[in-house]
Amino acid sequence: MGGRLEREPVATVGFFVATFTLTWSCYAAGFWLRGSTGSDSPLLLVADGILLLGVFAPALVAVSFTALDRGRAGLRVFFESIMPSRVGVGWFIFAAGFFVAIKLTAAVVLRAFSGAWPPFGTEPWYVMAVALVFSTPVQAGEELGWRGYALPRMAARIGLGPASVLLGVIWATWHLPLFVVPVGDTFHQSFPVYLLQVTAMSVVMAWLYWRTGRALLLVMLLHAAANNTKDVVPSALAEPTSVWTLHASPVAWTTVALMWVVAGFLLVRMRGATLGSATQ
Repeated sequence: MGGRLEREPVATVGFFVATFTLTWSCYAAGFWLRGSTGSDSPLLLVADGILLLGVFAPALVAVSFTALDRGRAGLRVFFESIMPSRVGVGWFIFAAGFFVAIKLTAAVVLRAFSGAWPPFGTEPWYVMAVALVFSTPVQAGEELGWRGYALPRMAARIGLGPASVLLGVIWATWHLPLFVVPVGDTFHQSFPVYLLQVTAMSVVMAWLYWRTGRALLLVMLLHAAANNTKDVVPSALAEPTSVWTLHASPVAWTTVALMWVVAGFLLVRMRGATLGSATQ
């Protein structure tokens, strides 16, 4: 047991190195292949497959490391953490509704201070709900790695609250290529603002993971909900300027401020917490 505990920091660092290497290598290869082939080329499917491999790198590395270190028994325990046992429906409501509540509150705050409502998204709620159902399982590609593998090991060394903040910084940085490659809605948006928001979200996820007895499905649901409801009140600038600028929309900054109000409160609640100490 002592030897395993001594190996954990090395395994955690190795997990991050392997995850970043695999993801960023896949992104580099996939984006290059997409840019060098025609729109009707079958190689586009190959490029998309490579990009998907990069997205799922956290889970692939976590599963590989767990299998090497703990064998089949360890893998069984690892995968059992996905499905919650005896978790109340209120936690599911929280996970599904937290980020949209933050976004709507940001709109109310801006209305109160500026006298005008910010622009609202036009996507129907039922489309977002269907997308949430289908995208929640996909989040296992990240969450098996970030919260399922890395967070418990980090929390055992530095505490749950500090681990959630540090993991948030690492998690946000992992997304950095998406800010410098012209794909998606993060291209040339403010990465510092994104980092602040994602770090606060990491705190919320760690708290949810702790309070639900390591129910990874709830964290996956929260992750999927944030992805699919972020444009209820859009934050992205229509004409972004630079990845490293602090220039962002009022919605983005208000969202960050609200997220950190919540995160600060939860960090106080998690003071001295361990992932085995929560009661449901």
